[in-house]
Amino acid sequence: MNMNNDYTKESILSVANRLFSRFGFHKTSMDEIAKIARKAKGSLYYHFASKEDLFRAVISKEMDVLKNQLEIIIENPNLNSTEKLKKYLIKRMEILNSAACYHETLKADFFEHFHFIDNLRIELDNWEKESIKKIIRQGIDAGELYLTTEIDAMLDVFLMVLKGLEIPFFLQNKYEKYSPHFDSLINILNKGMTR
Repeated sequence: MNMNNDYTKESILSVANRLFSRFGFHKTSMDEIAKIARKAKGSLYYHFASKEDLFRAVISKEMDVLKNQLEIIIENPNLNSTEKLKKYLIKRMEILNSAACYHETLKADFFEHFHFIDNLRIELDNWEKESIKKIIRQGIDAGELYLTTEIDAMLDVFLMVLKGLEIPFFLQNKYEKYSPHFDSLINILNKGMTR
């Protein structure tokens, strides 16, 4: 793909993200995206097979931003494992709070499911599980953390807790109210694993 194609694709993604964020998946049309992106509708279909394909690309981009930001924390050699867990969880919620298209998928789960992004969600869940496991293993190896339970089962519950917070935080606008208390929540979680 040449640079012109890359630019066109990026501008379509940018416009689509704005419109999906503002109006939602169902109320946003490919015609509208083409018009605002100042591209021929055929250009959209050249890069994305369908509206679902375009929405999946927008969500994928939001998830990539999340992973890249979290990766910086995971790989930071200047943080111990409890600091990494704390920064990871705070940054995760902060980024997802501004990921409006991701919020759209949460809303949809109440009404109808966006099956076409299931693979992205599964991939993100697996990535998060492995990332948090890596931090915990570093903590165990450094003697900072210990587990009295099987790590995979604990991580599943941990991710369920995080996902359980997403609907009240992002759809019921409770993020601003409760984000100042993240430190306390994370300290409680960390205390269960520190010696």
